[in-house]
Amino acid sequence: MKRSVLTRYRVMAYVTAVMLMILCVCMVFKYGFDTGEGLTLVVSQLHGVLFIIYLVFAFDLGSKAKWPIGKLLWVLVSGTIPTAAFFVERKVVREIEPLVTEGSPQPVKA
Repeated sequence: MKRSVLTRYRVMAYVTAVMLMILCVCMVFKYGFDTGEGLTLVVSQLHGVLFIIYLVFAFDLGSKAKWPIGKLLWVLVSGTIPTAAFFVERKVVREIEPLVTEGSPQPVKA
């Protein structure tokens, strides 16, 4: 598996987790203090788009790593639980790192 597959997943896991935490703060302000309704709308839509990208990259990683369906679903759902993506991402990287190969071909010695 190429390193780029893992890197794409890692970036989107962090971005999705941070955006979800920002969305949670916006929701507290919207419903708790009656302020920031416009910002909450923008952040929620942005998080939604980023989450879809995260799902695509996580599914790509899972299919190339040949994960069972339960593990793949857990990784996909972790983007919906605040801070869970941080922990799941670390576990996934430790597991996938030995499977990663560099993209450049190795010279053959005669």
